[in-house]
Amino acid sequence: MISLSLYCLQSFHSCVRLSSKLQFTIFPRYLSPIRKMSFAKKEYEFLKEIGLGPRNPGCYVNGAWKGNGPVVSSVNPANNQTIAEALEASTQDYEEGMQACSEAAKIWMQIPAPKRGEIVRQIGDALRAKLQQLGRLVSLEMGKILAEGIGEVQEIIDMCDFAVGLSRQLNGSIIPSERPNHMMLEMWNPLGIVGVITAFNFPCAVLGWNACIALVCGNCVVWKGAPTTPLITIAMTKLVTGVLESNNLPGAIFTSFCGGAEIGQAIAKDTRIPLVSFTGSSKVGLMVQQTVNERYGKCLLELSGNNAIIVMDDADIQLAVRSVLFAAVGTAGQRCTTCRRLLLHESIYQRVLEQLLVVYKQVKIGDPLEKDTLLGPLHTRASRENFERGIEIIKSQGGKILIGGSVIESEGNFVQPTIVEISPTADVVKEELFGPVLYVMKFQTLKEAIEINNSVPQGLSSSIFTRKPEVIFKWIGPQGSDCGIVNVNIPTNGAEIGGAFGGEKATGGGREAGSDSWKQYMRRSTCTINYGNELPLAQGINFG
Repeated sequence: MISLSLYCLQSFHSCVRLSSKLQFTIFPRYLSPIRKMSFAKKEYEFLKEIGLGPRNPGCYVNGAWKGNGPVVSSVNPANNQTIAEALEASTQDYEEGMQACSEAAKIWMQIPAPKRGEIVRQIGDALRAKLQQLGRLVSLEMGKILAEGIGEVQEIIDMCDFAVGLSRQLNGSIIPSERPNHMMLEMWNPLGIVGVITAFNFPCAVLGWNACIALVCGNCVVWKGAPTTPLITIAMTKLVTGVLESNNLPGAIFTSFCGGAEIGQAIAKDTRIPLVSFTGSSKVGLMVQQTVNERYGKCLLELSGNNAIIVMDDADIQLAVRSVLFAAVGTAGQRCTTCRRLLLHESIYQRVLEQLLVVYKQVKIGDPLEKDTLLGPLHTRASRENFERGIEIIKSQGGKILIGGSVIESEGNFVQPTIVEISPTADVVKEELFGPVLYVMKFQTLKEAIEINNSVPQGLSSSIFTRKPEVIFKWIGPQGSDCGIVNVNIPTNGAEIGGAFGGEKATGGGREAGSDSWKQYMRRSTCTINYGNELPLAQGINFG
């Protein structure tokens, strides 16, 4: 789901060593009691540098911070201790924020697009200045390793750069008219307000995909961050709105709420929000889509993935093994683009599996802020319990655990990276188990492999490892992968921002970030101008 820096990829692979010690390496500190952390601890001093305190108002409304809803705790998934508290939004806070945002939209949409791009450029610079602190916060609050946390913030910076250039290229078309002295053209205008509802696994990057584009397109942004990552929502909002304030612009151009389902439902139902971007499960996404459709709004959905990597008999096996490791273990298997299914040609099945088992047993599990960690905790205690239930279901459907399959006893939400040998027709394979669980299966022909790849309800990301041009072009063609992301010789995850990100089927059909995704954030008008004195009609119609 995210484009990581070169540093992150190097960090991930350099920490995996081949050796004969076939055991999981776990930081000892997570096998012994961990002292209760508090905001005053030295490890949390950096939070002050990004405007966070022990208790934080959780919504930015009409240029001011407030929060009249419940008080919630931000929890460190590595030990399940409270980091800090946030005050969520009430329905009254939401209504006040939307009224101010609606007024701000009238101002923002009239500012020339390149000037809006300049504001986004300044947001990118503000993020650069706090890259390390924000990346550390992502790692602390979400649980992904530090290199990935920094990479996530870097992705927003990259999106800012992309959006700045885009602000001078929101081009329409000139269309030849069949009528004399007539001109046809397309105009792209702002929608007004874009609602963005993001998930815990990429608590700020997905905001960047949407907000950077929405802002340069002339829209105000209403953001509801994930309920379990309120500190990231608050810290990001402080940086963005600081830029607006320094440019004497209404703070309501960027309105944000910490909150739960009540605020999300309000956004989905709100006729003042023409476009709602939602990232989350297919089940909830469908409900959001139905609600938005009932009021004839537009939805941009980024939902579940069930992504496969195919390894052909001519593949570079070492490259494939490294890619599978990153795709299946990165972010503790909590990316929408995580590799969940590994399809191996029968002639190389055992070779690939043996090498994969060796590297899996060298994965360091522990504190995501420690330098050599590759696998941090799952995000919540509920995620850990879901992992346990999932393993039991896998076993009941004939799955054979080749490695892992257990939780790690500690105060955190740690689980073992797991490889399962299972039939591609098992019901559990059709579902997305959000954790580091990899299903492996054999195939004989390319046709069979493509059929297995396409056999699940989701259609986000896919990849094949081969050196044969005829296989590559079959794979990316009309009879190949049915996913929105179709890769060759790279993992299913780690997408670059320059391309449109999204998937098909139960993944929702949305496209965000690069390419021409910006068109979803604008209203297209076809304009016909008669600059003559006659009234010729189209299709040669004579009407009196």
